[in-house]
Amino acid sequence: MLEVLIEARGWAGIPLETLAHRAAAATLRHLDIPVEESNISLMACDDDRIEVLNASFREKPVPTNVLSWPSDTLAAGEAGQRPRAPVPDFDGTYELGDIAMAYETCAREAEELGKSLEDHATHLIVHGILHLLGYDHIRDRDAVLMQALEVEILGKLGLDDPYRI
Repeated sequence: MLEVLIEARGWAGIPLETLAHRAAAATLRHLDIPVEESNISLMACDDDRIEVLNASFREKPVPTNVLSWPSDTLAAGEAGQRPRAPVPDFDGTYELGDIAMAYETCAREAEELGKSLEDHATHLIVHGILHLLGYDHIRDRDAVLMQALEVEILGKLGLDDPYRI
């Protein structure tokens, strides 16, 4: 289901693999996508690595917290609409895509937000998986839909609304 590659030493301070599996399972179950048949890769890297990826794929040569590369384009055509559901491959598996998270940016954001790194990382994993599934936050109505889903999923995991100020 979820393959986790930890490249940056900073991530060793939290049980990232356990958090990632919990977040992925909760997200997929919430959207009625078979957990065991779904494949996602998560690379836990540092700011230097994600800066290179962000420059290469988004032409933004700065670190960011999380990046996602969906295997398929599922985005809805109209703002505020749910994306198309993923379709399994011929063997019944759902190849959803890849996510990268940067330790330094995530740790800094968690501190600035007054949250634990574990909670913030969990939120970003849910956020990244929703991107793999076609959700986005560029258009206002899409952002409302995506954030509502994040709040629901995180609530099921016992975490507070990350958007409440």
